Amino acid sequence: MPHRDADASSKRARLIILSTGGTIAMTTETAQGGAAMKLGAANLAGAVPRLADLAEIEGRDVLAKPSADFTLADIVAIADAAQAAAETGAGIVITHGTDTLEESAFALSLLVQVEMPIVFTAAMRRPDQPSADGPANLLAASRVAISPASRGKGILVVADDEIHAGPLIRKVHSFRPHAFSSLPFGPIGYVAEERVRFALAPASRPPGLAYGGGAPVVPILEAGPGLETQTVEALAAGAIDGLVVNLPGAGHSAAGAVPALAGLAERIPVVFASRTGAGETLRGSYDYPGGEIDLIGRGLIPANALDARKARITLQLLLSDQADLGQVRTVFDRF
Repeated sequence: MPHRDADASSKRARLIILSTGGTIAMTTETAQGGAAMKLGAANLAGAVPRLADLAEIEGRDVLAKPSADFTLADIVAIADAAQAAAETGAGIVITHGTDTLEESAFALSLLVQVEMPIVFTAAMRRPDQPSADGPANLLAASRVAISPASRGKGILVVADDEIHAGPLIRKVHSFRPHAFSSLPFGPIGYVAEERVRFALAPASRPPGLAYGGGAPVVPILEAGPGLETQTVEALAAGAIDGLVVNLPGAGHSAAGAVPALAGLAERIPVVFASRTGAGETLRGSYDYPGGEIDLIGRGLIPANALDARKARITLQLLLSDQADLGQVRTVFDRF
């Protein structure tokens, strides 16, 4: 089947670059090599000369923060800026820090469901470091954002010439440039020279959600062998609005902790995810104490195909919009 390549018709398209900070926007500030965020959208675009030949560029600075410092409201501000940009009929690139790019890309897939291409990109090396990857990533992301072939494919992430579906992306390395993966599926396309190629397309979109305000407190509890009841009880004693439990296997807890988890699930939504990084939580295979059948029967909610980080974002958005327990279950059933 031939690849679709629509770049030839997209010359002088309109491109809006939304800058939110991160390594791609940092320069060295101190003699010790410390970095500070000093580059906005205009600076980033100006550092890639070929970008001006590609499209009419408009830069908008949304945030200037390391992404690990983003709040839920910050992520929603990025979503609002992307929604507003999409209404102008232009392709959109969002420059972002790598640390929590996966949460933002997933959140926007829930919050901004438009046909217009919205493409995240980032950098693992600062612009003043050898082999800086930001300019190449920004150029490739811009090509994807203005390509008609990208329309209707949801939120995308472009890094190292790979095109990933936003809902699937994960950061899988702490420092090397090739830091992102969509395993077990892989990228859905790539950029080769000036060509945007898609080999795959998402089969469906995730459910659309809204942000109702506030910052629901939803910790993630990482569980291994022998999850302690005291750990669950300590969390239950705090001011939390929901909980995501990252469990071994297909969603299995130590039996001793189950009564505490079940008691907490009577008060707030408790979602359990698989910590494996692939597959999904099961529903009807294991019925021993702490198995997924037991947990579901005691009121816990399976995250299905979502990992713990994406389940947390989903639950935060639902709780911000005053979703009740039934609504929470209904939404997670769609993943």
